[in-house]
Amino acid sequence: MSILPPTEAKAVYVERMFARIAAGYDRVNRVMTFGLDQSWRQHVVAAVAPPVGGRALDVGTGTGDFLPQLAAWSRNGFSVGVDFTLPMMVAGQSKLVELGPHQAAFVGGDALRLPFPADSFDAITTGFMLRNVTDIAQAFREMHRVARPGGVMACLEVARPRNPLVRLGHRLYFEGVVPWIGQLLGGDRRAYTYLPQSARAFPTPERLTELMRDAGWHHVTYRRYGLGAVAIHVGAKLAA
Repeated sequence: MSILPPTEAKAVYVERMFARIAAGYDRVNRVMTFGLDQSWRQHVVAAVAPPVGGRALDVGTGTGDFLPQLAAWSRNGFSVGVDFTLPMMVAGQSKLVELGPHQAAFVGGDALRLPFPADSFDAITTGFMLRNVTDIAQAFREMHRVARPGGVMACLEVARPRNPLVRLGHRLYFEGVVPWIGQLLGGDRRAYTYLPQSARAFPTPERLTELMRDAGWHHVTYRRYGLGAVAIHVGAKLAA
């Protein structure tokens, strides 16, 4: 039975859901992805390659998993994680403490109306966020708006494996096992039932490529990881 909310109620539903699971979010992520989510994030950050002294943005940052990696690349630059679920950022506060106040910060904000001026960031990342917004195309447009000319954006998102047997096994695991992992480690089976169901309705990597291009991104490419279960898309904003 589907528990996906109607579009008009999705933003409130998602904010409340992530607020409930914030405390155990990182732990459940590591277990259900067998720790692979961290290596996928490393590929994303390498793809955008934040310049030394540059400014980087992570959209839908959650607990800020991207921020230490972005800060390591930009060194004396500055990295910002934006999210509209306060408890998620609170749960990730220790990551900022380790970095120090001059390297990274959290900012409350909506991916569809980013609270930054145009042409602000050299590198933009986002991971497993787009399936939770009500308008993916608008999210891509907003990221394009705040990127500096010549800036690069990369997104990490779910995908459906091409191989039929792998696709079946992935679906059985994602929709049958993951909710139980969420209940055992995070105490919220309903949230981890929503996540696989939202992935089922998510655009294919090919369609996501089209949406990025329509939003103004150029040189858009993607590559699958995790036996095809995730894809990393990369695009650039043309230099002036």
